[in-house]
Amino acid sequence: MLYNLLAPFADDFALFNLFRYLTFRSGGAVMTALLVSFLLGPRVIAWLKSKQPHGQPIRTDGPESHLLTKKGTPTMGGVLILLALSISTLLWADLSNGYVWIVLLVTIGFGLVGFGDDYLKLTRRGSKGLPGRLKLAAQIAIGALAAGAAIWLTPAPLATGLTVPFLKDLLVPLGWLFLPFAVFVMVGASNAVNLTDGLDGLAIVPVMIAAGCFVLIAYLVGNAVFANYLQIRFVQGSGELAVFCAALVGASLGFLWFNAPPAMVFMGDTGSLSVGGALGAVSVVTKHELVLAIIGGLFVLETASVIVQVASFKMTGKRVFRMAPLHHHFEKLGWAEPTIVIRFWIIASILALAGLATLKLR
Repeated sequence: MLYNLLAPFADDFALFNLFRYLTFRSGGAVMTALLVSFLLGPRVIAWLKSKQPHGQPIRTDGPESHLLTKKGTPTMGGVLILLALSISTLLWADLSNGYVWIVLLVTIGFGLVGFGDDYLKLTRRGSKGLPGRLKLAAQIAIGALAAGAAIWLTPAPLATGLTVPFLKDLLVPLGWLFLPFAVFVMVGASNAVNLTDGLDGLAIVPVMIAAGCFVLIAYLVGNAVFANYLQIRFVQGSGELAVFCAALVGASLGFLWFNAPPAMVFMGDTGSLSVGGALGAVSVVTKHELVLAIIGGLFVLETASVIVQVASFKMTGKRVFRMAPLHHHFEKLGWAEPTIVIRFWIIASILALAGLATLKLR
């Protein structure tokens, strides 16, 4: 909004020229989201506590310690993330850019799906929310709408092409298959973050790290000079998503203030589904879907552990892990929660660096 209001007057007022720069607006987005989180956080948490006197329902089949350490903590903290992210993005991004609205559609849409799931869990006082098929169908519908809009905005052949890390000239023409592939990326990323969100601070920091990586990726992909130098595909207009990703970094950092152990609030499906979907949508627009699998490798590992556990039990009747997702396995081994969380953060950082290395290693 500030860009649309003030940038046209940059020739008359030199100060307004700052709003033409993505770097300035990205910095403003980080600080705004962080400030909104700090200002609204206590109020949002107090409101959630008033509506949730017993806190988030704790799974009885989960780690026994959670029945003591997590009891009474409110959920739906993703509302705070969505508020900070949306306000900051609308304030600092170019609102005439279609890609910004596509990513916001996925973020808010998935957030509403998660909100409905959290609401039902709270009202029913159990771990069952929306029926799995209904939740998945809603995510697919939102993802398909967003993917179709992204294809329409992106020029051919890039619109339906898949770029491959480390290979500078290869563009795999997926044609109509790109639509289901893009939906799979968004829905998969959303649910992968949801599976990772099981310990205080465990999911939000890797989300923040991934969002920080995509600030850089979006900026480079949207800049013809840098894209040509790095030999990556130039997507005109995608640079504006650097502002969105910067706002996500600020919103994540602000949420971490309240989610750090011992957590004052959990993000719930409202937060995990929305931020995961946001990362997936940004990767689709910037044509870095496969790089997201590297940068967000921790989410991939957590999801893979669940798939392996379920498949092994159905086929052999035996479990590979003591409990899935993976972080619960280490809890069962006796690792302290802060140890698991910090080591997983380290893994996320290493994978993020590996993902960024693909920008140059071509």
